Amino acid sequence: MLKNLFRKQEYITVSSKPLKDKEFIPNIPNGKWINCKKCKSIIYLEDLKNDGYVCPNCNYHFNISAKERINQIFDKDSFIEMFQEIKVTNPLEFPGYEEKLKKAEQKSDLDEGVVCGVGNINSKKVATAIMDSDFMMGSMGSAVGERITRIIEYSTQNKLPLIIFTASGGARMQEGIISLMQMAKTSAAIAKHDEAGLLYISVITNPTTGGVTASFAMLGDIIISEPGAILGFAGRRVIENTINQKLPEDFQSAEFMLEKGFVDDIVDRKNLKNYLSRVLKLHVI
Repeated sequence: MLKNLFRKQEYITVSSKPLKDKEFIPNIPNGKWINCKKCKSIIYLEDLKNDGYVCPNCNYHFNISAKERINQIFDKDSFIEMFQEIKVTNPLEFPGYEEKLKKAEQKSDLDEGVVCGVGNINSKKVATAIMDSDFMMGSMGSAVGERITRIIEYSTQNKLPLIIFTASGGARMQEGIISLMQMAKTSAAIAKHDEAGLLYISVITNPTTGGVTASFAMLGDIIISEPGAILGFAGRRVIENTINQKLPEDFQSAEFMLEKGFVDDIVDRKNLKNYLSRVLKLHVI
């Protein structure tokens, strides 16, 4: 198999140093390989996909789409999407916002930064919201907040456990105060879900910041995170400039947050479905 990755080259220049006759250079097809962002190793994309988009060398967890998350976590053909009719608008008539939304749709193959619905995890039915960082960095605008609020209310009315997978850069600036209002709305819905005695699991994925952290992401009965995920409110540089101090290297990482008590557990992606299944069996009749 390795022979197929190389071709004979009579003479070629690489980094200004000529290769001699009968030496070989890699012949790597475009789109088949990727560099790990952490350890920089070269990974065959098909192998990476089969490993759940986790680096086999250093366990770095690549960001994945909401659709890929659904395929990994929920039983086959059990997920039913809901509230697609809730669409984003431009309430403040922010210049260029519509163009940004179109680009985000093309990049993510989604119409918003969150997918909501119901599905089964090892035959246990749950309500869920799955944020996608490919759509404007998972920022929370009015449509994202409304969809998440609706799925929380649906889970409360139907007495279902709730799991939200967070991935966000925070509130969406193009919607101003309307975006910030979603923090209070989603938090109020979570409070009613809690009053009904129902389970809410918050799953932190990379990155989870800003208004999402300051609202429903940190309100879970159980808060778990993928390894290495960034979790925080303000950015590192903003905090350092404010307090005039150098922060620890692992500041705002899932591991740092676990040590400080903000996260209950860190779970590898390959184990996440079974972990959630065990928690559901323990807490849901």
